[in-house]
Amino acid sequence: MRAVWIVLVSVVMAAMCVACGSSRQCVVADDPLAVPLDAPGQACPRFGVSTPGGPAAPGEYRAVADAVGVQPSVVLWFVDFSSPPPIAQLDAVRGWGADPVITWEPWRWVADGEYDRSAFPMEQIAAGVHDDYLYRWADELAAWGDTVYLRFAHEANGDWYPWSPAGGTPPQTYVDAWRHVHDLFAVKGVHNVRWVWTVNVPHPGSSPVAPLYPGDDYVDVVGVDGYNWGTTQPWSSWQEPEEIFGPTLDEVAALAPGRPVMVTEVASAEAGGSKPEWIRDLVSYLDSREELTAFVWFDLYKETDWRLASSPESADAMSDALNREHRTR
Repeated sequence: MRAVWIVLVSVVMAAMCVACGSSRQCVVADDPLAVPLDAPGQACPRFGVSTPGGPAAPGEYRAVADAVGVQPSVVLWFVDFSSPPPIAQLDAVRGWGADPVITWEPWRWVADGEYDRSAFPMEQIAAGVHDDYLYRWADELAAWGDTVYLRFAHEANGDWYPWSPAGGTPPQTYVDAWRHVHDLFAVKGVHNVRWVWTVNVPHPGSSPVAPLYPGDDYVDVVGVDGYNWGTTQPWSSWQEPEEIFGPTLDEVAALAPGRPVMVTEVASAEAGGSKPEWIRDLVSYLDSREELTAFVWFDLYKETDWRLASSPESADAMSDALNREHRTR
């Protein structure tokens, strides 16, 4: 009798495991654009990229697609506040079969790596002083007509931007500015813009996230940025993907329950561990998070060589991870 009971329990547990396994399998969409970035579901997180030249440098986009064997279906790039709406770049991204994510930074570009940090204080944006820029962006993005993901004033919990508390902007001023921009677009009837509010994973000197959240009525997608710096910096060490992202993903899930999430910037250094294994682990970990709709690889040689092609093995690892027959969550 005891043997029969053990067999029955084993059968039931095996059936439960099969059910669990099938429920955790995500689906790689045949048409990524049919899976909106603001609608989490059973689809695997989509692969995106940010390159130095953005949509103005199509060769960089093609190089990533060729190296990985998968065409990125999300393209993220950076635009300063006073620049005109990048309509030609939006056309290019849509022509590649990808969704555009514009990081709209409230400062003025001066030269390569140089910005006027005091040009557009958040209190002035909140007060409507710079509404002329907002009206132009609202009108031209509405006229363009297709979906645009607008990532305004990102990483405000960090200590490197003037729109952060560490940079002198109080959290409520940041929230007021964000809401003002959003509300002006709403008054203008701009229905094709989706709002992406992005935080950086915590670090020494970062600010609390919750006071910076504009509210559910103002945010369509939550973004999270994080990097594995490896041993490239005196202060850094090798970190696994879940170690980097897990606490912040849990925090924003509690702060904005039900909101879809994108990892809007991610990359790994080579020094300190195995970047190819890290990439495989990253995709597996992000696949396991049901709220994740996409991740964007920061494919730049900047503080270190973040590029997927930093080694053939790293590019192959992303190719293997994205092209697995079954990806599970």
